[in-house]
Amino acid sequence: MTHQILLDVDTGRDDALALMFAVRHPNIHVQAITCVAGNTSVENAAANTLRILDLVDAPKIPVALGARRPLIEPPRDASWIHGTHGLGDVELPASDRSIEPVHAVELMRRCLLDAEGQVTVIALGPMTNIALLLRMHPEVARYIKQIIFMGGSATVGNATPVAEFNFWHDPEAAHIVLNSGLPLTMYGWDILWSMRTGAQKVAELCASGSPVRQVAGRLLGFEAADPSNGTPVIYDCIGDAGTLCALVAPELFGVESRPVQVVLAPGPARGQTIVDRRSMAGEDSAHNMADSVPTIDVVSSARNDEVLKLFIGCLGDGEI
Repeated sequence: MTHQILLDVDTGRDDALALMFAVRHPNIHVQAITCVAGNTSVENAAANTLRILDLVDAPKIPVALGARRPLIEPPRDASWIHGTHGLGDVELPASDRSIEPVHAVELMRRCLLDAEGQVTVIALGPMTNIALLLRMHPEVARYIKQIIFMGGSATVGNATPVAEFNFWHDPEAAHIVLNSGLPLTMYGWDILWSMRTGAQKVAELCASGSPVRQVAGRLLGFEAADPSNGTPVIYDCIGDAGTLCALVAPELFGVESRPVQVVLAPGPARGQTIVDRRSMAGEDSAHNMADSVPTIDVVSSARNDEVLKLFIGCLGDGEI
C-alpha cells in the first residue's frame, strides 16, 4: 500500500531522521514538505530539509516556508538540544534545490486539491501550519485521509514537567487540530522517548561506509548540554521518525481511542495533553461539568526492537 503524504516539519535532528525514512521507504510518496518554526527557525528548518533531501538523493519534492511563530506565543526554539542550526554538529553542503514561492498553507491546499484520492498529513512540529490551513481553507478537510502527529504525551512532558514541546510551543494550534473532526493519531513524547537506539548502535552507524547512515549516527549521537546544569545529554532516539514507522507498520504499535484535550490556560499546565484513560464516568459527568472532548487514536505502546529494525533497515546500504 502506497501512502500519499504531506509532511509538515520543523527540521531539527529527529525530523531529519524522519525525512530520511520517508524518502527511502518504498511505500511512502511525499507530495510536498512544509516547514514551521519549532525546533529551530523556519528558515533553518527549510535549509536543513533541503540538505537532507540532497543527502538521500530524493526526487524533486516541493518545499515551502510556513509560520515563523506560534499563533499566540512568541517563538521559542529548542536549539539547546538540536544545535544552533538544528542538525547538531552535522554540517552538510548547501543545497541547489529551491523553495517554492508560496506559503506553506497554499502549497498544502494545492497538493490536497490536486491529489488523486485522499492524503495523509504527517505533522512533526508545532501544528501552526495545519491549524492555519484548516481555518483558512476548511473545504480541503474532505481531502485529508487522516492526520498523524508527533505531539502531546499521555504521561510526562519534556518542555515542562507536563507539556510536550510541540503542544507547549503552540497549544492553540494543537487545540484547533484536535477539534477539527478529522481522523487523528497521536504519537506522543512518552512513546517517542522509549525508542532509544543505544550507544552501540550509534557507534555502528557512525562507522558505516554509508554517508546516510553516518549522518544518522551523528544526529543520534549529538551531545548537548543540559541548560539547567550543563551536564551532557544525548538524545539517541529516532524521535519523529517513529511517527512514520507507525504509518507504514501499524502492527508494531498498540493504539487506544481516548478523549484528548490540551490545556490553553496560562500557568504551569499550559500545553499539557490531557488523555482521559478512565473506564467509568467521573464526578465531572455526574455534575454536568464535563466538556465535550474529541476522541482520537493514541499510540500507547510499541514493539521497540522491531520499530528500530524497520527504521535502520530503511536507511539502506548495509545489514542491520
